[in-house]
Amino acid sequence: MTSKSKEIRVTPEGSLEVLSQLEVLALRDSSTSGLQELFRSCALAVLNSGSLTDDAVQVFEQYKDFAIELVQQDRGIKLEVRNAPATAFVDGRMIRGIQEHLFAVLRDIIYTRNEIYDSGTFNLEEPEHITSAVFHILRNARMLIPNREPRMVVCWGGHAIGREEYDYTKKVGYELGLRGLDVCTGCGPGAMKGPMKGATIGHSKQRIKDGRYLGISEPGIIAAESPNPIVNGLVIMPDIEKRLEAFVRVAHGIIVFPGGAGTAEEILYLLGILLNPANREMPFPVVLTGPEKSADYFRQIDGFIKATLGEEAGDLYQIIVGDPPAVAKRMRRGMQKVRKYRIAGKDAFYFNWLLRIEKEFQMPFEPTHENMRSLALNRDQPPHILAANLRRAFSGIVAGNVKEPGIRSIEKHGPFEINGDAEIMSRLDDLLGAFVADNRMKLHGQDYTPCYRLVL
Repeated sequence: MTSKSKEIRVTPEGSLEVLSQLEVLALRDSSTSGLQELFRSCALAVLNSGSLTDDAVQVFEQYKDFAIELVQQDRGIKLEVRNAPATAFVDGRMIRGIQEHLFAVLRDIIYTRNEIYDSGTFNLEEPEHITSAVFHILRNARMLIPNREPRMVVCWGGHAIGREEYDYTKKVGYELGLRGLDVCTGCGPGAMKGPMKGATIGHSKQRIKDGRYLGISEPGIIAAESPNPIVNGLVIMPDIEKRLEAFVRVAHGIIVFPGGAGTAEEILYLLGILLNPANREMPFPVVLTGPEKSADYFRQIDGFIKATLGEEAGDLYQIIVGDPPAVAKRMRRGMQKVRKYRIAGKDAFYFNWLLRIEKEFQMPFEPTHENMRSLALNRDQPPHILAANLRRAFSGIVAGNVKEPGIRSIEKHGPFEINGDAEIMSRLDDLLGAFVADNRMKLHGQDYTPCYRLVL
């Protein structure tokens, strides 16, 4: 039987302590804005940290009696929480890190609705406005720190990885921490938690007291990848595209560990941007790495990239297997070049304004059955645009695997159909088949039924 908390009230931890009457009304209104249910689902995900499932539908069914309400008081606000996962509490008190994450969710949901979508300030059909919206959300969450030397390493990788790969991510994080580098991940378990865990030890040994462990999530994925407790800076972006843009704007370098469809989506997003001729001269260190046992995984990824996007795409990253110190040294060297480039271009260290991101990578992609069938997966387009469409294909697979709307859509209409050029489909079939065989689509121990069908 699931262990749940009784009714508990919690006060703000973090940056949000007061709300206007209109904000309170919007959060209490279940009929119009949708804000109440959005906050409830994200709050449940935060409170469910450490869960052993990545099925959002299962999480919501398990805690269907979970409730969270805003209590407005003269001295500020409180949250009244009922039937929450008991693991979020110790001796009847909410764990402080989870409490901080809970109010970070409230902060970002309210700010995004009021200041990004409803203010009229941003035209979210225009690339420059989308980038500015990403900047404003990050700034409001206090993620952007001026006058700080380049040291932020974004780490991507799967939540469903084995023990050896997880331990390797910790070793890499440790080497990063020893060199004074910070870590940003998708904030969940697996390869998102390991680098942070390792970096905390490296920072401790170097007596670094201001180490940053940033987590960037979005409402669609957070229930499947609840924030891990090491994250000391959490931000919820409104959709996957803005989440991905936030990653590459704050990153001074990116490390990719083994993963599944979500990791492939991230790789294709990054390579698509770096393949843009406008970004060719920009230094951006990228390393794909894992233990020796992951060598075949990276051969598959490397082969798929070069076969679909061309040999030039393979020049944008380095593969390092079984050598955590070498990975950290590569990042450190790369950041010296990033620093010089930013100074020469008069660009900020904390946000990469110079990076050109096309509209194809910014506009939200809704993974409906029709949209998945309509994806242009052919060679009659520039490589960076093909990368954008391949990214959307993997985004749809992620939705069908772990996101509540995607799972329910698959249950109702059957698998997504994906079609395109014969060679691209053949390569995609091989890569996805390898992910399934290696248990990279779901957490280990969970049966996997493909949510897609390739039209070969």
